Amino acid sequence: QVQLIESGGGLVQAGGSLRLSCAASGRTFDGYTLGWFRQAPGKEREFVAAMNVYGSLYAEYADSVKGRFTLSEDSAKNWGFLQMNSLKPEDAAVYYCAIGSRGITRNWKDYNYWGQGTHVTISS
Repeated sequence: QVQLIESGGGLVQAGGSLRLSCAASGRTFDGYTLGWFRQAPGKEREFVAAMNVYGSLYAEYADSVKGRFTLSEDSAKNWGFLQMNSLKPEDAAVYYCAIGSRGITRNWKDYNYWGQGTHVTISS
């Protein structure tokens, strides 16, 4: 059994930063793909970023967040992180972390473990 818990969301001004965390129990990130998705009200679930964790890291980012968001991890503690800088109103959403074993993919259906989400709200 694997459980994922997101944290770190909240209210931030446009141009500000937040760091989201994803804590896993029951399994380590090492050897798996850690993905982040977001869903705004009335919108479909959207790919944000994903990384493979094999000791060295490989990551991909959605064009909308590239250069602003950065993935990292602490595999020893089973934590994954999404650093979000230069936040825009369009970034407001519920953010979800997910774990899969199929490599980096932007399709949410390819991930088999999900957290319950953390809210990110952007103010002017």
